[in-house]
Amino acid sequence: MKSLFLLPLFFTIFLLTTHAEIRFSEIRSDERSTIPFDEFGFTHSGYLNLTVTDISLSTPEPDLSLVGFFLCTRESWLHVLEQLQEGEIQCSLQSNSIKPIFTFNHLENPNPTYPSRHLNSSFKVSESNLFTLVFANCVPNLKVSMNVHSVMYNFNPKTKTFDFLSAGKTSLPLIYFVFFLVYLFLGAVWVYTLYKKRLSVHRIHFFMLAVMILKAFNLLFETEDKSYIKRTGSAHGWDVLFYIFSFLKGITLFTLIVLIGTGWSFLKPYLQDKEKKVLIVVIPLQVVSNVAQVVIDESGPYGENLYTWKQVFLLVDIICCCAVLFPIVWSIKKLREAARTDGKAAVNLMKLTLFRQYYVVVICYIYFTRVVVYALESITSYKYQWTGVVAAELATLGFYIFTGYNFRPKMHNPYLAIDDEEEEAAAEALKLDDEFEL
Repeated sequence: MKSLFLLPLFFTIFLLTTHAEIRFSEIRSDERSTIPFDEFGFTHSGYLNLTVTDISLSTPEPDLSLVGFFLCTRESWLHVLEQLQEGEIQCSLQSNSIKPIFTFNHLENPNPTYPSRHLNSSFKVSESNLFTLVFANCVPNLKVSMNVHSVMYNFNPKTKTFDFLSAGKTSLPLIYFVFFLVYLFLGAVWVYTLYKKRLSVHRIHFFMLAVMILKAFNLLFETEDKSYIKRTGSAHGWDVLFYIFSFLKGITLFTLIVLIGTGWSFLKPYLQDKEKKVLIVVIPLQVVSNVAQVVIDESGPYGENLYTWKQVFLLVDIICCCAVLFPIVWSIKKLREAARTDGKAAVNLMKLTLFRQYYVVVICYIYFTRVVVYALESITSYKYQWTGVVAAELATLGFYIFTGYNFRPKMHNPYLAIDDEEEEAAAEALKLDDEFEL
């Protein structure tokens, strides 16, 4: 069963893996007036190398000056749309707000039946900004087929090196490596804790260690992935390892939340049928979620069917996040009932308080990483795209630390040693809790 879950992910990874900031796209019989290809943050010494081969046009003698490539920012594109709407220009290539690369009237052979026509250009971008590579086709009913190979990079005149990462992402290798070292340190601390408290260690604690190890490897391979892209424009296979460990980390993290929510191992040694059903739902959904994430990452910001895959990813992610909350709610409900019936109010109240805290923290973690981080990435300048990564990783690190600290192995379990005064205090707390609910 596990291999069946893994096959779709691995197949998609090897099928879709591209060359990161070096993009290759195939266009076949496309008559769209505008086709955005890729987005890149340039510095004052940025370059675009663009090669278009196997160009084929459906119309014998079109006006090729109305067909071509250009660069534009998001702000300038809004101005282009205004000019088109007001009738100031008839084609986006005629706007003075864009940076034209070349038009098809520069083709070496204008005969549309000639199969090997091509264009190539090296364009220097001296303006520091976030630019999008766009293809414009302003000839009605003209279908275009071509292969597009684009290379975007920034040149550092001081070090004489090329940087194939966008200006806002160039520090990502260092950021990921720092977080890898942090998780490596936390893993060592956790191993020491398990050894020191080995008499009170449960199976869930070893599962926590596995989650932390997978997270550390995920960050390590992400570091290598971004580092190779930064230097060469290609991930050299490190992206495959990153996607594999990202998939494993995602599944184990959601599984850990479910297991903790059920109290498995440290409160009870088994899972009920409804709790098993949650895992049966979450694991396949995580496979779909990771496949969608691979497609989104590898197809670029304007890939075909990108919007559909984003909707799939968002829907599946929301379902997973909601599903893992159910076991925590069930545990809270059981503990509330037990606190009133089995005569161990203080014991169950402490467990209830812990599970309530964990429920709130899980909600905050999901909200922050899914909503706040997205908002942060949307409002910050392209130069600070790394801030979204840092915010998400800090939130994840905080969640890991909270989980590990509150559910760590303890020699003197506070659940088992409760005196009469604490029992009376717990009873009073339960009365206040009931009054609050009413």
